[in-house]
Amino acid sequence: MTTEKSPDKLDRIVAQARRATDEREKGYRARALKLYPWICGRCAREFSRENLQELTVHHRDHDHDNNPADGSNWELLCVYCHDNEHSRLIDAVYGHLEPEKQEAQATYNPFANLASMLKEKK
Repeated sequence: MTTEKSPDKLDRIVAQARRATDEREKGYRARALKLYPWICGRCAREFSRENLQELTVHHRDHDHDNNPADGSNWELLCVYCHDNEHSRLIDAVYGHLEPEKQEAQATYNPFANLASMLKEKK
């Protein structure tokens, strides 16, 4: 009985996962490019065969395994808008404050008595 060395086993698992990801991406990317015009859904940049590699498929629900045949979970975004979309998601997660942790708003109004002060000067 032979046991596979840990690094070899890890390399095999990683390679298998990469192959599966590549196959999955080829499938839904090719379908999305057939369904939708080659235009970024955010900035409206148009793409041709020469720069098509810069057009990506964004999953609206962020689930890369949710690939309906009608493409309802996809939108085509340029690499810049796609990066921005995911950055916004990360910012929303980390920037969210719990209701009890929100800071109190300032109540001082420096212009509250401005009208009376101007009347006194006349």
